[in-house]
Amino acid sequence: MDFWTEAQLKRLNQEHDLQTVFKIALNLTRDIGFEFCAFTMNAPGHHQQPQALRINNYSFAWNEKYELSNYVAIDPIVHHCNHSVIPIIWSDQVFANAPAYWEDMQKHGMHHGISQSVHDPRGVCSMLSLSRSRESIGGRELYEKAAHIIWLCHALHTAVVEQLLRDPAFRPSNRLSTREIEVLKWSAEGKTASDIATILNLSERTVNFHVSTAIKKMGVNNKIAAVVHAVMEGLLDPSLTTDTASRRRVLQTEKTCK
Repeated sequence: MDFWTEAQLKRLNQEHDLQTVFKIALNLTRDIGFEFCAFTMNAPGHHQQPQALRINNYSFAWNEKYELSNYVAIDPIVHHCNHSVIPIIWSDQVFANAPAYWEDMQKHGMHHGISQSVHDPRGVCSMLSLSRSRESIGGRELYEKAAHIIWLCHALHTAVVEQLLRDPAFRPSNRLSTREIEVLKWSAEGKTASDIATILNLSERTVNFHVSTAIKKMGVNNKIAAVVHAVMEGLLDPSLTTDTASRRRVLQTEKTCK
């Protein structure tokens, strides 16, 4: 990456303090010709709430205006990045359904910008927006700098998510009960609700209730997605289901199937 030195990139990869990470990212942003840098992150279950993290070098006035006006609800960049990892260049067409918001952005110096997102297997979504007051962004510039922007978005995401996911309040899955985790564990092994009910000595209705609750807590849409998230976060520890009574009932269900 010709725009950035090896020392800059190495420091960003090794730094753990979030404020320092952002300062390094801001310097990298300026090196490729942008004035403003904004990074936001949402965890599963947080999409309809204020961002779990929002850090930028916008003015206090703009940040306050954004919050008070609830612009996140109509922000076409946020909508795009929540559903796509293709970079998007800001334009009148992009903001066609939110002209007042676009006008407000320009009043605060953000006339030209580009945004990039990353979605990881945990369901955590991050968005990086780089912008400036002058000079539009053309196809040639996008071609020259897209790799840098994508890399920076992933680097920030990795640095931030590793720290924040240590915080139980940030991880909805950490609010899962032992029983909910146990039900997901057996689901991951291919057991049906009926099988799990027999294994755990529960009613099938109770098993389905635990699955439904886990899905809601993790902010996903179905059981498969809940299991995937639980696996990625290391929650499905086999030791949770090693009690003798449960194992005996597992053998019974397997014999019945045969």
